[in-house]
Amino acid sequence: MSEQALTLEQLRFLAAAASAAPSLHNSQPWRFAPMPDSPGIRVYSDPERAVPLTDPDGRALHISVGAALFNLRVAGLRLGRDPEVRLLPDPAEPRLAATVRLVGPAPAAPPYGRDLFEAIRQRHSSRQPFANRDVPEAVLGELTTAALGEGAVLSALEEDAVRRVLALTADAERRTGADLARMAETRSWLRLDESAEDGIPAAALGPQDHDARVPVRDFTRRTPATTPSQRFEALPQLATLTTHGDRPADWLRAGQALQRVWLLATADGLRVSVLHQAVEWPDTRWGLRDPDDGIGHVQLVLRLGYGPPGPTTPRRPVDEILDLSGYRQPAVRGESSC
Repeated sequence: MSEQALTLEQLRFLAAAASAAPSLHNSQPWRFAPMPDSPGIRVYSDPERAVPLTDPDGRALHISVGAALFNLRVAGLRLGRDPEVRLLPDPAEPRLAATVRLVGPAPAAPPYGRDLFEAIRQRHSSRQPFANRDVPEAVLGELTTAALGEGAVLSALEEDAVRRVLALTADAERRTGADLARMAETRSWLRLDESAEDGIPAAALGPQDHDARVPVRDFTRRTPATTPSQRFEALPQLATLTTHGDRPADWLRAGQALQRVWLLATADGLRVSVLHQAVEWPDTRWGLRDPDDGIGHVQLVLRLGYGPPGPTTPRRPVDEILDLSGYRQPAVRGESSC
């Protein structure tokens, strides 16, 4: 083995960081394995953890895997390695989403403008009300540049567009609530057991908007009597994340852009939640596009603002997501190589 081969401790470190990424219903649809021929790690999608009624084409699954891939890149930099990524490297192996070779020293300057590793641990979805406070233009500009760096476009919406997107989201939320099969699928990811390793705990559900301005997903069709509503911001700060194409590679890029934006936002003290409902129905997703240009495919709607942090959500043990079959620990310096 090369002297740069990854140790078991490093592989576990990388997988744990990657698995802290967001995913639809906290489904965590990823797996990892060491690269057999070079120091690096393979990133796989896990279709057994798909949400097929809500995400029939696997778009959200790939976005989730892309977010985990970006975390892995940040963790590789923390190890002092320079991550080299190939998306979908083998057409014969469609579950292989990417390979990440970790070779050579990491760049002297942080490639994302700052070290984002600590933000991996701090980042959580916040479904709580945000303050009626604008996100500064300089911060939005930084987030827009970050998305462009990953091949996606982050567009902060003006008031008319915010109201249009909120209306589409509310329509999609109503339709989902009336779809018994989809609601059953969603409820299957709710977790009331504190020992759960995936899914959505009760603490992460969040309240409904008392004034019905922000259509937060209602996972259980709760009533105000059992879950008190709260007043959300009068006009939320929304942004769309768009890619030029709409294929698996584009979805992986969108996931990396999402996580890069989210980690930067976390480092800036911003909270983020995803309004996913409208991208789950073809017609409302089509309506999310900017009617003035109509270019590209909206992958996500983000809500940004200042407010309380979201709660932590459970994560699967590293031993469940890291496949070490066939792995051999590299020899320490001074021993014969493997």
